[in-house]
This record gives sequence, C-alpha cells and structure tokens, in this order.
Amino acid sequence: MKRKIVYPGQVLSENEKQAGTGTYVQEGKVYSLFYGVANDKNRVTVVPFKGKYIPSPRDYVIGYVIEVTSSNWIFDIGSPYDGLLHVSEYPKRVDSSMMRKEIGIGDCAILRIKDVNTSMKVELSMKDRGLGLLDEGRIIDVSTTKVPRIIGHNGSMVSMLKKESNCDIFIGQNGRVWLKGKDEDMNRLTQAIEIIESKSHTSGLTNHISAFLRYEESDEIEEKEKPVPFTSSKKDYTEDACRKVDVLLSDEDEN
Repeated sequence: MKRKIVYPGQVLSENEKQAGTGTYVQEGKVYSLFYGVANDKNRVTVVPFKGKYIPSPRDYVIGYVIEVTSSNWIFDIGSPYDGLLHVSEYPKRVDSSMMRKEIGIGDCAILRIKDVNTSMKVELSMKDRGLGLLDEGRIIDVSTTKVPRIIGHNGSMVSMLKKESNCDIFIGQNGRVWLKGKDEDMNRLTQAIEIIESKSHTSGLTNHISAFLRYEESDEIEEKEKPVPFTSSKKDYTEDACRKVDVLLSDEDEN
C-alpha cells in the first residue's frame, strides 16, 4: 500500500503487527482511526488531515503548567489528554513544599512523553538533554499534521529555518513551536512557518522559504500582523484543571 486517503474504520492491514500511529487493532486487523493519509513505509500509519494531538511515547512536546499537586506538575500539552510530570522525572531533587516555586502555573517547558497507558494517562519527563523551562522567546501554534513538513526530510527544512533566520527553533510534535532571536527575525520566521503551513503540498518549498527569509521575494508575501510574544506570566487554569485532577491522579500513589 502506498500513500492514500483513508477514512475512520477502514481496514488497512490483515497483520496486527503492522499497526502504527493513527490506527487501531480489532480481531487481528488494523483499522484507520482518522480521515487522513495512510502510509505503510515501515508500519501502517495514518496522518489525520485535522484533529488534536494524540500523545505517543518518545514524542517531544511543549506544554504549559495548569496545576501542581504534592508530587506532579500537570501540563496542557495541546491534546485532549493532559500530561503528568512526576517529581522523580524532574532533573533535580525538589521537595513537595517547593514544587510551586520551582515550576508554577503558567510556566512553559519542553518535555518528552515517557509513557501513555491504555487509559491515556500521559507521563512526562524532563530528564533528557535539551529539555527544561522556557523563559525567553516566543511560542506559536501550528497544525500537528504540518509538523513533519516544517521539520523536513532528515531535518532539512528546520535546519534551513535556523540558518536563514538566525533564530533558535524547537518544533514540538504537539504543534507548538518555540522561537528565540531578535524580534524582527522571529517575525520573519513566523511568517515563513505560516507559508509552509499554507503551501505544504507544493514542491520546491524549501528553496522558496530560504529565498523568503533572505528577503528575495518579500514583495510577493502579504504582510501579516505581528504575533504576540510569549511571556512566562502565570495564568489561572486552576478551576478547569481541578475537574481533571481526580481522574489524572487516580493511581498517583503508585508513582
């Protein structure tokens, strides 16, 4: 099977061992979870045309803290399912009484998804190199289905974006992108990413975006409103988060 458009519930394989992201297994057969594009290069996977981010182990994401308990920071990771960062997965030892001072509600961080169980409890980690809090730069949101295009084949697109924009950039699998650089460079890079989203299906896109970032085609691009820079100001998510805490922490004592 080559790349093709599929619909939810469509049979994709008779071999359950081929099941990948965006699929489910029933009675030994692999079915599509989404309306999207299926590929069987290694395993059978489906990339949805639209939809919320569905967490998978080993994904790197950007999240906002929405609640703090005695042993977990709870993160909004842009998914129907919030993520739990247990204090044991923080890079240094933190006493429970100091957790809110270490990471507070509204703080933003780059994290790795450690595990997702069958009930969609999402466990996070901050122990890998390059993970941690973000207190500078800007966060922009993109469609999760466009993330592979923004990264490019073997990282070709994101490498070019870094070079031509003079900005640091991190692309979370959950569709949140962190930028750090001079304001004018971040504004230009934000526009470039918006172009990639809108023209992701076109060929020669890497060269077009490279030229745009070098101001060679600026008169062809419609000027867009500057995005609001990211700040680390606290947000009051407590009321919404409290409705989720009991479910998320039902087995917290096991950690």
